[in-house]
Amino acid sequence: MITRRLFSAALLATGLTAGLALPLAQARAETAIKFTLDWKFEGPAAGFLLALDKGYFKAEGLDVTIDSGNGSVEAIPRVATGAYQMGFGDINSVIKFLDEDPSQKIKAVMMIYERPTFAVVGRKSLGITEDPKSLEGKKLGAPPPDGAFAQWPAFKQVAGIDDSSITIESIGFPVREPMLAKGDVDAVFGFAFSVILNLKAQGIADDDIATILMAENGLNLYGNSVLVNTDFATENPEAVKGFLKALAKGFADAVANPEEGVAAVLKRNETLNPEIEAERLGMANAMNIKTPYVVENGLGGVDMTRLGASIETLKVSMGLKGNVKAEQVFDASFLPAKEERMLP
Repeated sequence: MITRRLFSAALLATGLTAGLALPLAQARAETAIKFTLDWKFEGPAAGFLLALDKGYFKAEGLDVTIDSGNGSVEAIPRVATGAYQMGFGDINSVIKFLDEDPSQKIKAVMMIYERPTFAVVGRKSLGITEDPKSLEGKKLGAPPPDGAFAQWPAFKQVAGIDDSSITIESIGFPVREPMLAKGDVDAVFGFAFSVILNLKAQGIADDDIATILMAENGLNLYGNSVLVNTDFATENPEAVKGFLKALAKGFADAVANPEEGVAAVLKRNETLNPEIEAERLGMANAMNIKTPYVVENGLGGVDMTRLGASIETLKVSMGLKGNVKAEQVFDASFLPAKEERMLP
């Protein structure tokens, strides 16, 4: 009996140990992903942060950390070098990056801004209207790493702007809106939802802000997408698929419950104004994320014909050599099924 008891106890202990070992093994088996945003923790980042805070990444066996960024162009080398396994950046700049060196280890795998946020934003009191030609004869502030400014050569062509009398002043991101607010420049390049709301935070009234959206004035490009280091994707395809599946849920939540999304942002930056970030998220959802194409086709995919046409446009705006094709830039194979990508 003693032997049986000892044997039973040993079995029980073994079972308990195995039961404990299983979750520990699962925890150890989680795939770590460092993810870089394009910019600061602001309203439009809500989808990423909700996927993290609500455990969607964890449910896919992922240990995800999300860092802020310094511009939608800077995220690209972070991912290509493997410093970050995944990130969020301007697909047009990715195209330029790969055109210069097709061997770079980066691809876009999920489109988030189906319409780009590229804009020139000015003040009506300084003579700027929603007509692109109102920029003629004006001084424009341009941060060199800005994705919108990168499209200026193509935009001025499709919009019929005569730039012979336009002055471009190179400025940093931190002084962009303050300089416009003070009247040191007449308009600035940037992402619409960032510049408009930062201007309002500087005390500029709504009715003094004039927004020229490049997408509404002839520039049919895509915007920011989720990027992946291709070596990481080859070695961890299920992790990439799980990441995108979780992200689709996060963005659906940010559309369905923007207040929850703003709360996730404010957790990372308590100095933000909740009302401004709610408006910023609402603008991003309406203008760039939940577009008519996405309503019909789901978040994340692209029309490869349109992407190919955009590469032709970028030959003008970014001086492409013609070394890259659409299929070298975007890989849809990691996306979840369409029904899992529909936004509410």
